Amino acid sequence: MEKQTIVVKVGTSSLTLSDGTMDAEKIRNITTQLAALQTAGHHVILVSSGAIAAGFSRLGFKKRPTKIADKQAAAAVGQGLLMEEYTKNLMAYQIPCAQILLNRSDFEDRRRYKNIFGSLSVLLGRGAIPIINENDTIAIEELKVGDNDTLSAQVAAMLHASLLILLTDIDGLYTANPKSDPNARHIDVVNEITPELTAAAGGAGSGNGTGGMTTKLSAASLATRAGVPVLICSSAEENNIVRAVKGTAKGTYFTASGHNMKTRLQWMAFYAPSAGNLYVDEGAAEALAVQAKSLLPKGIVAVEGDFKKGDVVSVFRRGSHEYLGKGIVNYDRPDLQKIMNESTSHTEAINRDNWIGAE
Repeated sequence: MEKQTIVVKVGTSSLTLSDGTMDAEKIRNITTQLAALQTAGHHVILVSSGAIAAGFSRLGFKKRPTKIADKQAAAAVGQGLLMEEYTKNLMAYQIPCAQILLNRSDFEDRRRYKNIFGSLSVLLGRGAIPIINENDTIAIEELKVGDNDTLSAQVAAMLHASLLILLTDIDGLYTANPKSDPNARHIDVVNEITPELTAAAGGAGSGNGTGGMTTKLSAASLATRAGVPVLICSSAEENNIVRAVKGTAKGTYFTASGHNMKTRLQWMAFYAPSAGNLYVDEGAAEALAVQAKSLLPKGIVAVEGDFKKGDVVSVFRRGSHEYLGKGIVNYDRPDLQKIMNESTSHTEAINRDNWIGAE
């Protein structure tokens, strides 16, 4: 097998028994496959759900809690138990693993985003398997459907992964729910995620997890836009992680929409908040959207927001307010306003290398 960077996301239903408690045998099966990929020379990252499932019974809950505070408490207990299982199993192959807990703000802040990338690069270079989870113990908004599906896509995009594997309890995407519709057909390959496809994906998954097929489609959309192909497949199929890397696993394969997007552009496209807005004339809009040129100050007709040089700003077409994209601005707002109407100014307001256009 060609050496690759593989991100594997495993959901709660792939780690637990029917009563919602942690299944040591399922964890052992997954870590055995991760070890096989690591031994073969691949870089492997695991994004794992299951902290709440691992901890709720230890706190005396009879079933998975629904209140935020109860979930956070269960995650605080369960995260250590989950990591203990992963560590024990991987050390049998002399492979170290590392716990990394993240939330959305870690991706929105550019310095923290770069720090995550640096830490993961060192761990992979040193032969460790990073095990990543949403920081459920302190998260509030982040404790919602599909967070780890999205998180795995963010990590895969950041690392320019060769493949993102989304393990679940079904062998891919169908035209309808196969449990209720006997005419549902398996979809082998997806080249474009359409609204019709999303509608056919249905609702939530099992009662023990938080994600469904819709959230996996959303994650696949993010990853493929960044240049990372995605496979949704079943965790119950024997050796399916290894088979996925070999290209022989049954599942739904999502082709990447383009080349790997640079890390800086990923941050701008998916996470960076806009510090202001620029409105441009038709000539500038044409230069940005069609001619793939930089934005000059003379094409800007109006500005909003108290932005500084180096901030990310959104750009819109004058009149229609059509969103064109966003980029890193080269001026503070007052300085940009001074030169907006100077036809002789050729210094770029936004350089093309620091621009990401709308879809």
